[in-house]
Amino acid sequence: MTYFLRKKLFWISGALVIALVLIGTSSTIAAPATLKAASLTLYVSPSGNDANPGTQSAPIQTLQHAQLLVRAANQQMSGDIQVNLENGLYRLTQPLALTPADSGMNGHNVIWSAAPNARPVLSGAIQITGWSQFNAAKNIWVAQAPSGLQTRQLYVNGTRAVRASGSVPVTLTQTATGYTASAATLAGWKNPSGATPTLEFVYAGGTGPWAEPRCPVGSISGTTITMANPCWNNSANRLCCFPNHHWYNLVGHALVELPSSVENAFQLLTSPGEWFLDQGNSKIYYIPRTGENLATTANVEVPVLQSLVTGNGTATSPIHNIVFNGIQFSYATWLGPNTNEGFSEIQANYQVTGPNGAQVQGLCNIPPPPTHGTCPYGAWTQIPGNVSFTYDQNIQFTNDAFVHLGAAGLALSDGSQNDLVKGSVFTDISGNGLELGNDDMPLATGSSQTLSNTIADNYIFHLPVEYHGGIGLDIGYAANTLVTHNQIDHTPYSAVSVGWGGWPDKEQKPAQPNFSHDNTLSNNLIFDHMELLNDGAGIYTNGITGPSLAHGEHLIGNVIHDQIGKGHMVYTDNGCTNESILGNALYNHGPANVWGGTHVDYTANNGNYDATDIENNYWENPPGTKSGKGLIIANNHTITNPSQIPASIVHNAGLEAAYQGLLNWTPAA
Repeated sequence: MTYFLRKKLFWISGALVIALVLIGTSSTIAAPATLKAASLTLYVSPSGNDANPGTQSAPIQTLQHAQLLVRAANQQMSGDIQVNLENGLYRLTQPLALTPADSGMNGHNVIWSAAPNARPVLSGAIQITGWSQFNAAKNIWVAQAPSGLQTRQLYVNGTRAVRASGSVPVTLTQTATGYTASAATLAGWKNPSGATPTLEFVYAGGTGPWAEPRCPVGSISGTTITMANPCWNNSANRLCCFPNHHWYNLVGHALVELPSSVENAFQLLTSPGEWFLDQGNSKIYYIPRTGENLATTANVEVPVLQSLVTGNGTATSPIHNIVFNGIQFSYATWLGPNTNEGFSEIQANYQVTGPNGAQVQGLCNIPPPPTHGTCPYGAWTQIPGNVSFTYDQNIQFTNDAFVHLGAAGLALSDGSQNDLVKGSVFTDISGNGLELGNDDMPLATGSSQTLSNTIADNYIFHLPVEYHGGIGLDIGYAANTLVTHNQIDHTPYSAVSVGWGGWPDKEQKPAQPNFSHDNTLSNNLIFDHMELLNDGAGIYTNGITGPSLAHGEHLIGNVIHDQIGKGHMVYTDNGCTNESILGNALYNHGPANVWGGTHVDYTANNGNYDATDIENNYWENPPGTKSGKGLIIANNHTITNPSQIPASIVHNAGLEAAYQGLLNWTPAA
């Protein structure tokens, strides 16, 4: 289930006379004396040379040198600047770090694009070679890695391998600082180098049926297991309690007692497709799958960069007018969970971080004195994107692919305005596929708002593959967003999540005020979601969506079917206000309910729920009603078979005709 749309953009060529301004890079780059003409077309190739002029017949080699040439030309633009990437794998030794100085000027764009008929791949990986058999009986192979290598992913012939994992081989009893084990088995585990492995405990459904936190083990002495901090305290020692015994910083409970699995030990290396990195001797151990010949033909890639492309402006000087077209972004990692911070997930890959984070982070003034907490409420730490932009305007990602990534795929965070993500693929990503906005500035104004962005005709599927509480498309605080004609399928938790800050409503307190309004999700096709976790949805909403029905959140013409886990196909969760749910089709909802409006513990008489308009929808079970919530439920249709849904709704949902080819996409590397 894969695809790649090979639409290319063709732009003005030429050159511009202007002095070259050098920027800081990790290598010395010779600057040309002058450039000519009104606009510029550059060619880059993995086999090029940065001493070349950057023509099609004599391309340069590195993105950083192309960046220098763009900066030499963009201050006097009278047309678009085009950087054409020829076919091949571009091994990055550092991220392409863009700033406002790299912007398109005078209303024109700087376009980083695949050259005609090319499929360039930006990679943050190194290749591991020199494999030999380590254990013939178990078919374990070994190769030397660079000293000090850190990574959380490994790929063989373009397929993600699995970090060595398994069930905990002893019975555990939780203590204040970790666990007592029934035997000293884990204390006896050693790597081939003799070093003690850094075990990682995974908790499926840990801080609620919607989350999967991970915490490293700090130390093991005999049968005493001490967990690493602050991850353990941030996960297991959350503040309690509101009158109804909910936790202050989440409506869920603290960490479950027992891990669902353990990772990162040589002793867990038992199945084909599993790997282990021994940092004591910088060696990688791997059991090949059928057909993988490590001695001759297998290509083993290990991501080492945590960012491939960054674009950072400021509130007063945004980065702007940059286009990425036809590029595959691949092979980056994220090392945050390797630290004692771990991955103390709240929801949707947001985490509690920092010393004493569970007691203060994102709690505002909800705990009683003297504890209190940081503000605003719910401002937890977002998983980073391997491609990321902040304080940006008019950034476009068209016909791109985000695949084989170890964090979130693409993050358009605070201050992202008038951006476009269209015709792109998101798959095989460890965390959230696409992030828009954040949770840290609910009352942002002006250029700090996430505003007027469009996400259209993208194919988002089979993700997250590591941090399973993540979302296909996660939208924090945002306004005037259009999400339309996307296909999202096979997600372990919710397919789409919109909004934030609604949890105080659970305790009869106003939801967090925010600037969100006029967000529309229309004609999207969502199915096979909630494959592993529960209490989510096809489309999930949390918090205030706008000041009125006219300027709230609008769900129109979406088709959602075959939900696997428990939850709601459309979920109006805590604090949700002024949502219009019009003309959608929902069927085959399995154990799910259709709506979130019937929760008995949601208060109906405190003014936290404004009107919700539910009209002209098609479903198998109608929503429940509850007095005092301002519900409008009218002209809906109960069906017994999906064939009863109007063809106009079904046929108009998902990828438009020009983008159906995405369903046949395959990665270039």
